[in-house]
Amino acid sequence: MKFTAIAAACLSLLPTAFAKSTVAESKIVQQSTFKPPQVFKNANLVHIVSLEKNYVKEAINVVVENTSPEPQDEYFLLFTSEQMERIGGMEVKDRKNSDIEGFTVEAVEFDPSSDAQYYRIKLPAPLPPQGQQTLGISFYNLDALRALPALIDQMDKQYLTYSFSAYCLSAYPTTKQKTEVKLPSSDAPDYTKIPGSGETKEFPVKQGSKLTYGPFPEVAAGATSPVKVRYEFNKPVTHISELERDIEVSHWGGNVAFEERYTLFHHGANLSSQFSRVKWAQSQYYNPQSFALKELKFVLGAGSKDAYFTDVIGNVSTSRFRANKREAVLELKPRYPIFGGWKYPFTVGWNADAKNYVKAVGGQYLLNVPLIEGPKQPEGIEYEHVIVRVVLPEGAENVKFYTTAPESSITEHGVETIRTYLDTVGRTVLTLKARNLVDELRDRELIVSYEYSTAAALRKPLVIFSSTMAVFVGVWLLSKLDVSFSTK
Repeated sequence: MKFTAIAAACLSLLPTAFAKSTVAESKIVQQSTFKPPQVFKNANLVHIVSLEKNYVKEAINVVVENTSPEPQDEYFLLFTSEQMERIGGMEVKDRKNSDIEGFTVEAVEFDPSSDAQYYRIKLPAPLPPQGQQTLGISFYNLDALRALPALIDQMDKQYLTYSFSAYCLSAYPTTKQKTEVKLPSSDAPDYTKIPGSGETKEFPVKQGSKLTYGPFPEVAAGATSPVKVRYEFNKPVTHISELERDIEVSHWGGNVAFEERYTLFHHGANLSSQFSRVKWAQSQYYNPQSFALKELKFVLGAGSKDAYFTDVIGNVSTSRFRANKREAVLELKPRYPIFGGWKYPFTVGWNADAKNYVKAVGGQYLLNVPLIEGPKQPEGIEYEHVIVRVVLPEGAENVKFYTTAPESSITEHGVETIRTYLDTVGRTVLTLKARNLVDELRDRELIVSYEYSTAAALRKPLVIFSSTMAVFVGVWLLSKLDVSFSTK
């Protein structure tokens, strides 16, 4: 893990987060009658819906054109209120020039009761009249898949459904567009068919595991064409309703301790009858693919050690930890297979050498860790709420942070002080709250800078030494007291 002067420069530009301060997610407040000005049109739009994992990943590649006589730098994305609650990880880039940076994404808040909600994309530079720019917009749609049938036998295949619009929902008119749906396999027994255009009599066009709706000619702003697809997904639909991740830094111990507490749900099909342990044991001899969650695999950083796995009952022995020079892998098996509708809370933790994560740069310290470091599953994992706490040494101050995760996913951040064993003034804790994250963001960095003086580093040893000496002196003084009864 490399620390560079660039990271230090980025952190130096950030405002200091003061103790006990909390900053909410920034939003633009508009009136309830707000409608985006019609200053753009979508010259060409390709909407890609990926259903290959247990969450929906969407990408909108669009050529936007400024149709107004004035330069424009605000492009609005239209969503329904239901979608707005589930969207996360939104990022924007220039498709033709990856060197262009500076896109900002903010939620527009105006009327919670309205079904039309917006995100605002601030372009790095105003787009001149008749000018065009190719935007690549990506985001994740969590908890949007539904099992159909909702009740199945434990040995049956699982099928999921997803409802969306064949027209990409947009605040602007679109000259030409199409929607591509990528499925995990070619097994899609049901999908909505709509009238085609041109030489194609009917949409979608199915090619292997891909469905294509379009191309469509001129589509008005806000137009929709509701469709639904049902497809095989015989894998776990793993949903983490809450992840609490604690990172504790110890300079004296030269250690960084990680602990993660998960509240896990399976959002797939429920069992139509009581779970049979006998059937399950018999099926393991030929190991068929199952929609039950049987194991989890954590890929940790190099040098990780002392891993543990517990749940509400206690230590779980069905785990395996392997470490080498490049990485460490923690493989877990829950006490029981987890089927649809079931819940499994558990805790994992491990230690790591501080020199792999903490560096001294320019009179301050830089801590570089992944924002989330959860299981790495082929079918994917989604996180509804994430709380990350970075516990710094006692006396750490001037705390700043920077993360490469999507800015729109961070909802709150703040710094406070907590007291632990043998503390005097308490330890500094940076807390970040995020929502609607997915496992594809597990390698995004969290960089924390802080100042830690020599006096602060010596405070605890001096307190321990002084306390120990006080105890010895007290015992010595007590031993000198004569408490015997005198005789005359």
